[in-house]
Amino acid sequence: MTVVFVHGNPEVAAIWDPLLAEMSDLDTIALSPPGFGAPVPHGFAATSDAYADWLVGELERLGGPVDLVGHDWGGGHVMRAATRRPDLVRSLVTDIAGTGDPEYVWHDMALVWQTPGEGEAFVEAMQQMPTEQRVQAFVGAGMTPAGAAACAAASGPEMSACVLALYRSAVQPKMAEWADEYAALGGERPRTLVVIASEDHYTGGEELARRTAAKWDAEVAVLEGLGHWWMMQDPPRGAAMLREFLVA
Repeated sequence: MTVVFVHGNPEVAAIWDPLLAEMSDLDTIALSPPGFGAPVPHGFAATSDAYADWLVGELERLGGPVDLVGHDWGGGHVMRAATRRPDLVRSLVTDIAGTGDPEYVWHDMALVWQTPGEGEAFVEAMQQMPTEQRVQAFVGAGMTPAGAAACAAASGPEMSACVLALYRSAVQPKMAEWADEYAALGGERPRTLVVIASEDHYTGGEELARRTAAKWDAEVAVLEGLGHWWMMQDPPRGAAMLREFLVA
């Protein structure tokens, strides 16, 4: 069975490298969403709907069903793709389930990106920041130096435009509505694991994640002491968690 990994914002597939090194005996593939380490096709809208369509197309090419692992916005993409085509997904892992709770409020940066004018000014300022400064900011937030360097190198006008379009397509209550759509699959819903990194301050916290997990009849794995980039902070623990779920 192929295990498909999908990352989010402001990332590229290199964030998975330490984790995938721990899972080298498995058939794994890391897919890069358009604008986030992959070219943006002409006319691509970069909305959540567009990314769900993109991922469904990728899964169709792989032949499915696959095991899907999504991080950050990748967690949103895998959920929405599975909602549209559950037949292509054997199991699903996401670490942003808390964003699907009705009480979830987008973090401060997301609220800026969702605000016309303010979002454009923010991403322009980020683009003017020296690359080394961006690398250090990512390292300080929890990335490895190699992962931070890869993400910083990929950032630019194309990624920035995708960030703004994606977040503006997901103003609440959209995230909650999409989580409800996944719940409504009922018996068609793939076996699901909700990952909760205890120090991840972007995704709503443990209480909201557990409420969403209950709505999805999902299993829960808590990574105590790890943050948003758990896959880089403790690859052996992350790999062990995924193996336990995938082989069950």
